Amino acid sequence: MLKRVAKLGLAVGSAVWLSVHVHPKPARGAERIFASFLSFEQSVSVESLETFAETGRITGDFIPYARYISPEQRPFLQNALQQQLAISPGAVSQFLYSDIGELMVRRIAKVIRPKSNQGGFYALRGALIVAAADPEGLTVLNFLKHYPIQGLKIDLDEGLAIFSQIRGLIRQTNTLIETLEKQTPARPTGNPTGAALTQPGQFSWQQTTLTLSDQSPTRQNLTGQSRQFPIDLYLPQTASPQPKPIVVISHGLNSNRDSYGYLAEHLASYGFVVVMPEHIGSNTNQLQALMLGRVKEVTQPTEFLDRPSDVQFILDELERLSTSDPMLQGQLNLDQVGVIGQSFGGYTALALAGATINFEQLQQDCGSRLKDTINISLILQCQVIKLPQQRYELADPRIKGAIAINPVTSSVLGETLSQIQTPVMFVSGSADKVSPSLLEQATPFTWLTATDKYFVLMKGGTHFSTIDADQPNDSPPEFQGLAGPSPAAAKAYLSALSVAFMKRHITADRTYQIYLSPEFVATLRNGKLQLNLSKTLSTNEILNPG
Repeated sequence: MLKRVAKLGLAVGSAVWLSVHVHPKPARGAERIFASFLSFEQSVSVESLETFAETGRITGDFIPYARYISPEQRPFLQNALQQQLAISPGAVSQFLYSDIGELMVRRIAKVIRPKSNQGGFYALRGALIVAAADPEGLTVLNFLKHYPIQGLKIDLDEGLAIFSQIRGLIRQTNTLIETLEKQTPARPTGNPTGAALTQPGQFSWQQTTLTLSDQSPTRQNLTGQSRQFPIDLYLPQTASPQPKPIVVISHGLNSNRDSYGYLAEHLASYGFVVVMPEHIGSNTNQLQALMLGRVKEVTQPTEFLDRPSDVQFILDELERLSTSDPMLQGQLNLDQVGVIGQSFGGYTALALAGATINFEQLQQDCGSRLKDTINISLILQCQVIKLPQQRYELADPRIKGAIAINPVTSSVLGETLSQIQTPVMFVSGSADKVSPSLLEQATPFTWLTATDKYFVLMKGGTHFSTIDADQPNDSPPEFQGLAGPSPAAAKAYLSALSVAFMKRHITADRTYQIYLSPEFVATLRNGKLQLNLSKTLSTNEILNPG
């Protein structure tokens, strides 16, 4: 999903972490903060918190609380109180007025609310926007000062209920890791070794950009314009006159076609023609338009249809160009096509492979359950419920295999994943807070019935581990950790496994089957980011590792 959403969530989450009850005074704002649990309340002055944030000193009525904060935790709390979120008030406002932003605020408002229990959502949203507009910027303390209703109550009961959900999810994820660890050799055995596929292949490649225009009436926007979007083509430079297999890579929400450029180069060096489309309704430009007030939503529900249609249209155009364009004549094998997608792109890949939109599951999950979910990706998936409820033909028979990285699947596709008959690989990160591994990948993997299926888990991997950041050092240190402990290792893992999967299942080269095994994965393991693979993961194994 969105790195900026993760940043905003971190700032607001710091306020939740404080578990407070605020009484403002007219000129200054919050004066005292009350921790409320059951029938008990304890308070601390904002002045004491400000002193601690600015100097690190524990003073006044903050002293009794200090014994509950370890020396290791104090720097984090001190930084959390004063860390400014570098985002404009207009951007905050536009996001919080979107459907996704509103749902996130309503979830937080169940913990942070007025003592009167009235107007909490609007007060919370207003305080975030006003604090962002303040010269001091959006910080936890500044948020508290601008909360407009006397008696802000942080409900520790509700907060602990959320914490209990998170703790349960972590416990089950650890059980999943335990299960996979048992299936992966502790020591690498035999040949080949992982280094063979992490290194570039033998071919050089040429990159070119095309702009496509889909004139279909169903693909026109509200102003009647056709859907135009660029694609990057990576063409291997080989001596062989034979047509080459094709891999389409679909980026995630608030991303762009450059985010997997390293993977495109790697696959091209092994002889694949790689196609990188820009999904114009859910890319970085779409989020920027939201922040500028040009659009009202992070993405439209029609994007769940447009993304697979983009790929279908691309394959149609490539088929046409392979007979008319001198650069592409004789270069493309449309009988050997694979697709790779991350997050929203993971959904795209699975829909193209044969899964369908599951309105029945969405109806169950997008009502009262949505208000209590800790699964951020469900908020995105529930946008689909706004579409006319009918069967949409999103699959493309030219797709012979799919790799889904951190996909969003549980509700929007649900058990229709069983309809996929082509080979599938799920790539998951155990520390993914946007699209949780257990909920969105591990459990959905058990619904697959395809003969060839692979579940890959990066222990410690996050939603952003495999994305190639455009400017990895342009954000504050606390946000750079979004990519996890070793993004370089994550990208190397994905590169090697993508080559193995596409060689085996798209070009039907059986010599690569050995690379799609727990034994091979054991040779890839590198330091902080452990890797596991299973071909047989079941629901029983997730819940009862035995």
